[in-house]
Amino acid sequence: MNGTLVNGIAIIGGSFIGIVLKSGFIKAKSKAIMGALGLSTLIIGFQAVIDYTNVLLLIVALALGVLMGEFLKLDDHINHFAYALEKRFAKGSDSTFAQGFVTASILFGVGAMAIVGSLESGLRQNETILYTKSLLDFISSIVFASTYGWGVLFSAFVIVIYQGTITLLSTFVAPVMTDMMITDISAVGSALIIAIGLNMLEMTKLKLANFLPAIVVMIVLSYCLSLI
Repeated sequence: MNGTLVNGIAIIGGSFIGIVLKSGFIKAKSKAIMGALGLSTLIIGFQAVIDYTNVLLLIVALALGVLMGEFLKLDDHINHFAYALEKRFAKGSDSTFAQGFVTASILFGVGAMAIVGSLESGLRQNETILYTKSLLDFISSIVFASTYGWGVLFSAFVIVIYQGTITLLSTFVAPVMTDMMITDISAVGSALIIAIGLNMLEMTKLKLANFLPAIVVMIVLSYCLSLI
């Protein structure tokens, strides 16, 4: 669990720095910075998914996942939760709190490093991957918090709960979590990262949280295929 706790602290620390920077020149150039972040996020997503070959499986997982998300109205529920946090802890902040909370939670949580690092932490007490992820998230949180503000900081608690749960359940999860399954899950994560980039560039207005069930759908589909 040490790696997950360090990861959470790194996001909180980076967010504080970013929030302090969210003034003056940074604030005046926020649109340009958002464009750069969006483009960078797109590149990260495309790089991660470009070599993935099972495109049909990815399409099915995304389609079924977003249908589930729309039915459950996940995006609405998560945004209501974010607005409640904003009202309670970040009074007077701008309207980017919820967007920052959702964006950062997904961005920091959907990658392969979060899954593999948490499994390594639980099974082998190897925190190397999570420590590396902590450094990357620290830098990213500075940049994102300078634009989105307090919402990015509160995503740290989501990441600690998410990665901590995987670590605690690693003994049960590891026997069925094949390399191919991790690759499949990472492909969905990369697709969500691309969606984040498109939203940041204001090319789309996708309800990102509604796509989260696609990860669960992909786990089920990948596991079923591994039995064939």
